[in-house]
Amino acid sequence: MTQKILGLLGGMSWESTAHYYAQINRHVRDVRGGLHSARLLLHSVDFAPIADMQRRADWAAAAQLLGEAGRGLAAAGAGALLICTNTMHKVAGPIEDMAGIPLLHIADPTIAALQAAGVARVGLLGTRFTMEDDFYRARLCSAGLQVCVPDTDDRAQLHRVIFEELCQGQLHEASRLRLLAMVASLRASGAEAVILGCTEIAMLLTQDATDMPLYDTTRLHADAAAAWLLD
Repeated sequence: MTQKILGLLGGMSWESTAHYYAQINRHVRDVRGGLHSARLLLHSVDFAPIADMQRRADWAAAAQLLGEAGRGLAAAGAGALLICTNTMHKVAGPIEDMAGIPLLHIADPTIAALQAAGVARVGLLGTRFTMEDDFYRARLCSAGLQVCVPDTDDRAQLHRVIFEELCQGQLHEASRLRLLAMVASLRASGAEAVILGCTEIAMLLTQDATDMPLYDTTRLHADAAAAWLLD
């Protein structure tokens, strides 16, 4: 039987893409044992031009660039596609259409985990685009979840921390404490759990820092990807 190959669109940032690669391979190794690992194809982009497209709201150009990369992964043998970032799921549809293969959406395994835990109201942390635009929150809401986000100042601060610190591998205690304060504020607004909706956030904020349930989209997405490979 021919084994599946998964295509990864990474580099946004490469810091979190490295965690994807490790987690998918750990999962496959743990299930299959021995020296088994995941059959992956990785197209790692230069993030700077894409980040500039985000700032200019030129999402069509970003979709074109990533869609062409996805098409290349499909041509190389990938049977499904994974976008290793929450934010670029804003253009998940066009990317999937251009690639011509199924896309494993990052929100879906998180939704499944929240529903399994009986969570009704959830806090969302991520880039400004993920917290403020409709592409991510609408998918959560359509699954019956109520979503709350930090206030305007906290959203701006978190966006800065992601791009100026985490994407560059910088982990600062002051930023971790600010994130914990955001989690506390979301709890006060009625959240029963918090989605770490940026693939870098779990580098700084881990479950052992709080008793509030945290849902790490990077780990959940990577585990879903490994499950697809193993199916």
